[in-house]
Amino acid sequence: MPGRLFLVPAWLSEDTPAEDVVPAAALARIRALTLFIAENAKSARRFLAACGHPVPLREITILELNEHTPEGEIPRLLEAIVAGADAGLISEAGMPAVADPGAALVAAAHAAAIRVIPLTGPSSIVLALAASGLEGQRFRFVGYLPAEGAARRTAIAELEKHSARHAETQIFIETPYRNEALLADLLQVCAPSTRLAIAAELTSPREWIRMDRVEGWRGAVPPIGKRPAIFLLLA
Repeated sequence: MPGRLFLVPAWLSEDTPAEDVVPAAALARIRALTLFIAENAKSARRFLAACGHPVPLREITILELNEHTPEGEIPRLLEAIVAGADAGLISEAGMPAVADPGAALVAAAHAAAIRVIPLTGPSSIVLALAASGLEGQRFRFVGYLPAEGAARRTAIAELEKHSARHAETQIFIETPYRNEALLADLLQVCAPSTRLAIAAELTSPREWIRMDRVEGWRGAVPPIGKRPAIFLLLA
């Protein structure tokens, strides 16, 4: 009989104690597992240590799965689970398999008749949406926008049109060093009445969340800096 694949919620900020953002039941399950599949073994070990894992880290098996993992390697990552071992899937931050390469492993687990069990924990996308005050019943996460300026501005215009047409919140992210460029393009392209929210460094001591109409942002543009941030707009 195969084991189970637990979707392990990781902290969003290493400056926040794990027990502040991961529920006790999830922590108990994490501490009971000795096999993990993670984007990065080093950061996963830091998280497991912060969770108070009772087993010495050198005795915990951590297999890596990231954007560079060939599709043909995924069955190998499931071998121990197929043989009966329970395992945990860990993202770099938040819930695994959401805007995360772990989705391919979860799909393969279903195909192999492995039970997939999501544990409760932080999700930056959901936290940002809830804190934004924008439309929470109709929303779309679109990931990263184009890096090149003209293409990014075109994408923003299309997102705004889609939002207006469907009354739907558009959610997207950016590499932190391009935060300022993205905000500048949003304020240039979007209509004054479009509502824009930014949530940066969620759950950390430096958490910062603001929602205003574009015209309000234009009147006082704050420095976001190179911080992990979620952007949301509603036309």
